[in-house]
Amino acid sequence: MKFGVTVAPRVSDWKLFVDLETMGYDAAWAADSQMLYSDAYAVLALAAVNTSRIRLGTGVSVAGVRLAPVTAHSIATINRLAPGRVFLGIGTGHTAMRVMGKDPMKAAAFREYLRVLRALLHGEEVDYALDGGERSDIRFLHPAEGFIDVAHPVPIYVAADGPLALKTAGAYGDGRVCSHNQTKARLQKSLEVMREGASAVGRVLPDNFHTAALSYACVLKPGESVTSDRVIDEIGSMAAASLHYWWELYQKDGDTSTVAGRCRNLWDEYLAFTEKMETPPARRYQQVHLGHCAFLPPEERRFITEDLIRATGGLVGTPDEIVSMLREREAMGLGEITLLPAMAEARRNLRDFAEQVIARY
Repeated sequence: MKFGVTVAPRVSDWKLFVDLETMGYDAAWAADSQMLYSDAYAVLALAAVNTSRIRLGTGVSVAGVRLAPVTAHSIATINRLAPGRVFLGIGTGHTAMRVMGKDPMKAAAFREYLRVLRALLHGEEVDYALDGGERSDIRFLHPAEGFIDVAHPVPIYVAADGPLALKTAGAYGDGRVCSHNQTKARLQKSLEVMREGASAVGRVLPDNFHTAALSYACVLKPGESVTSDRVIDEIGSMAAASLHYWWELYQKDGDTSTVAGRCRNLWDEYLAFTEKMETPPARRYQQVHLGHCAFLPPEERRFITEDLIRATGGLVGTPDEIVSMLREREAMGLGEITLLPAMAEARRNLRDFAEQVIARY
């Protein structure tokens, strides 16, 4: 099992990446959400020149806000600063798009995006059409002049849950990022779908195909409650993100299929809470996503219950309990857990985890 951290990147605190390397984490993922955080690539550049071991990448880059050649050029630039330890997490953009009131990129467009992206990151020429227009061949013209690095191919880790995205991950990805609360059966079924996607383009899914899950954790002190003030301070913002996700799906078409069974009553309370927000319905997505994964607005604190934490896969417990949870997830086929604590408590939270969990894993 590898241990990573997803960072809500703040350019004034790029030194967090240096601290994560010192703590012993394997990877640091910079979240890409243009209406919420600093620019992921700017922060990664600072991290790249100030670290030497930790793997660095996006967690995850948003296809809908950048052209494929631009994303390839951006991550290849970071790769020039830290050759061989850079990866690209990429997705259709749930939060980054929803927070602007827009939908994530459609499956067909995302597949085409990754086809172009993979070719460019392998130093190949590829046919490319802008906005469905005429196709033309493109390639990086000056890879040997020190502007970018495609000599060390950047692994592409695709955020994928639905069948079409999973097939795309199999066709053009080197790994897959999933949400934190998936069952072994679902993970194995996802792997089967990705193998189908790989086979469709004449590819065999490699044995080292990377599997990572976004999660969150808090090491309890002796006798401490799962919902103590300290725990909520450290992981409440990430737990609340599931409520935001459920709300978005409900707004789109009334879908509540992803709402955890043990959280149904909580969901009803949260929905009533959002309906009383002062923000007009047409712009309510802005208020719903306030603090998303970075900090917890005080009025949302009451929704961080043990049921929500357990239903969304939170790694909250004693060191031995967390190690047991991790062993179970590794046996399910996961290769990496990447943690996302609240920004204000990140160093304390992640240091506790490194010293009390990773050290004994």
